Amino acid sequence: MTVEIVESISDRLVGNKVHRAFVDHEFFKQVHDRELSHEHVETFLGQWWHPLHYFPTFLARCISVLPDIESKSAITRILSQEAGARSAKGAHEVIYADSMEKAGYDRRAVTGSPMFAETAALVDWYEKCSTERASALGGIFATEVTDLLMVSAIGEAVTRESGTERNAWVDIHVTQEPDHVDQATNALFSGLTPEQEWEVVESAEEMWRHWTAFFDRLAIETGMIAPS
Repeated sequence: MTVEIVESISDRLVGNKVHRAFVDHEFFKQVHDRELSHEHVETFLGQWWHPLHYFPTFLARCISVLPDIESKSAITRILSQEAGARSAKGAHEVIYADSMEKAGYDRRAVTGSPMFAETAALVDWYEKCSTERASALGGIFATEVTDLLMVSAIGEAVTRESGTERNAWVDIHVTQEPDHVDQATNALFSGLTPEQEWEVVESAEEMWRHWTAFFDRLAIETGMIAPS
């Protein structure tokens, strides 16, 4: 019975209209062929830094509100990889800053740019949804099932503008992200009430809305879409 419940939640999340709308975002369509300036890509990188930097804290907060050891273990595995798995040099944010500097971007702009309002709202939601089990699971799942799409888009912008062929930050996501998705799914195996299932879905939807607003702003900055 538990497996059937988890599969129904997964199907409901992946087939969700808010999820589909985010996956079809104009940013992801245009980033592969639009001409991007160095300043535009540096803006992308400076805004992405903020949720990237907060994500390990988010995961740690989620672990603290998950009630069962199976869920804690699954999310701890993600946190370990995000934080470098015993070496800070392997932490995603360290690899990110190092690889973007190597690609020619100002490290201070990448790690020290002020947040756009949409970025601040996104980070605030990560904090808010990590205070309770169901909303935390929704936030984790929503992030992990779309993370490779987002990382690939940012990586594509970097590759095309800088001329670099490989990026260590993109490479590590290609390697680790399938496992992250599996662990996020495994964390749903602990048996939720129908009310908690809906809370998971609602939290995931809200996360995708915030990410949509984040990429709306980046798309506006480059003229991909007009301001509303």
